[in-house]
Amino acid sequence: MHDWRKFVQVQLAKLALPAGTKADVVDELAGHLDETYLELRGRGFSEEDAAQHALSEVKDWHDLRRRIQIARWKENIMPNRVKQFWLPGLCTLFLAMVLLEIIQIFGPSPWTPAPGNRLRMMPVAVVYLTWLLTLPLIGAMGAYLSYRAGGSRRAVFSSIVFPVLPYLAFFVVGLPVVLILDDHVAHNITLPAFFVGLSAWVIFPAVALLAGGLPVQLFVSRWLGSRRTTGG
Repeated sequence: MHDWRKFVQVQLAKLALPAGTKADVVDELAGHLDETYLELRGRGFSEEDAAQHALSEVKDWHDLRRRIQIARWKENIMPNRVKQFWLPGLCTLFLAMVLLEIIQIFGPSPWTPAPGNRLRMMPVAVVYLTWLLTLPLIGAMGAYLSYRAGGSRRAVFSSIVFPVLPYLAFFVVGLPVVLILDDHVAHNITLPAFFVGLSAWVIFPAVALLAGGLPVQLFVSRWLGSRRTTGG
């Protein structure tokens, strides 16, 4: 009687997986080889021939280890990436956009009376001051959701500033493309106007988000660390 589990365990000794996961892989593969061996024996193959045919199911153990490693890594990393970055990031983006829309509808009007019954537009910083003041709370939420899901510092930071990333992409990529393709737009945009827009939609909101997110990250990390130390 062949000890397929011991044989597979030796072949996959270098497989870098957690002990429980590795044992499951060994059991699954050993069971497959045993089923193949018993099936061949039932068809009249000798013990040696049946064993040889069963072993031929795996032509390259090194390649098999590599493929198992990649498959398990993908299984683990994809759900983690969703929980640690995409979900917190999309939540912060959604809340930031909803609050901005609410403030535009119910907040202070961007137009103020001017002499001669004309309307004058207020500065962007004044119009969206309320929105900027709510961003620390949104950044704090993004940091908490990402860190609680086990996110790295990079994932937590990205989740905090996620709401400004679309605007950053516009100023870094979208606007230069528009300036190159449309001469009319290029003649009407000055360098000071560019930096005003960049500050209003990227720099100021990012600072506000980080002002709320970074302290939460620091507090949660210390709190969890103290719980691990005390065994709570």
